[in-house]
Amino acid sequence: MGRILAIDYGLKRCGIAVTDPLKIIAQALNTVSTNQVMSFLENYMAMEEVETLVVGLPKQMNNSPSETEPHIAGFIKRFRQKFPNVPIVRVDERFTSKISQQALILGGATKKQRQDKELIDAISATLILQTYLGQNL
Repeated sequence: MGRILAIDYGLKRCGIAVTDPLKIIAQALNTVSTNQVMSFLENYMAMEEVETLVVGLPKQMNNSPSETEPHIAGFIKRFRQKFPNVPIVRVDERFTSKISQQALILGGATKKQRQDKELIDAISATLILQTYLGQNL
């Protein structure tokens, strides 16, 4: 039984989240440098079966694509070349960073923790994955 992996793709960093094998719980896995994300995924997928990749779909308030979308499209193309049998699903990621920061505040995180961009990216990936799970399972 494979896991579902989610990515909050950014120009500098990518937050990564994963489900448990039963696909019930979404949890933050890691944050990696964007230039190392493919290498990280290759290593991870050599150890764990991934049945679906969920990639955040950044949109602006008027529903037009954000400026990072061309970069994400390039990543998806490279991923499909390496892993042609893994389906890719896109999930709207609007407000995930703000929701992540709010979750940290509600969770009692320190100001330093709330400013940790890597932590915010990992939580954002988890939110993207939870959204997917809520819509599809």
